[in-house]
Amino acid sequence: MSDEHSVIKPINLSRRRLLKASLASSVLAVTPLSRVWATNERSLSLHNLHTGERVSQPYWMAGNYLPESLSAINTVLRDHRSGEVYPMDPDLLDLLSALQQRVGSHQGYEVISGYRSPASNAMLQKASSGVAKRSLHMQGKAIDIRLPGTRLATLHGAAKKMQSGGVGLYTASNFIHVDTGNVRYW
Repeated sequence: MSDEHSVIKPINLSRRRLLKASLASSVLAVTPLSRVWATNERSLSLHNLHTGERVSQPYWMAGNYLPESLSAINTVLRDHRSGEVYPMDPDLLDLLSALQQRVGSHQGYEVISGYRSPASNAMLQKASSGVAKRSLHMQGKAIDIRLPGTRLATLHGAAKKMQSGGVGLYTASNFIHVDTGNVRYW
């Protein structure tokens, strides 16, 4: 083979072209978690109900988590009581992305609680028996959410079927809890 035939020319992909290609190949139907993780892009849209802040963007693309996106997500999911920002578990973000696809929703999540500082968790635990002393919220591994347009029971059932961590149903408060701890349901 001559040298002129063995030259590999780089492909010039702009960010826009890469995003279009990623979107075109993303999985839009209800899929198992492993298939969602195999897509070229993972995105989330989150609305913190306590601060009013929103973030809506890809957080993983072409095999890599995007540090700027993770930082923006961490800021929106910070402890709204103390303002403390903590790195959220990327597996939790993947779980949210997969859950949204599993129920076939294009709506963004409404966030009731993301990260909780130890002080906030202790205060909540004193006020309610439903708050765990060693809550995974304090490790950035848990979130309390609802998804507009999706019945709470449907969201809870879909999260349980994923068997990716803890899933709790809080009908009186209108949210579900998901985390990346051991598989358990309540």
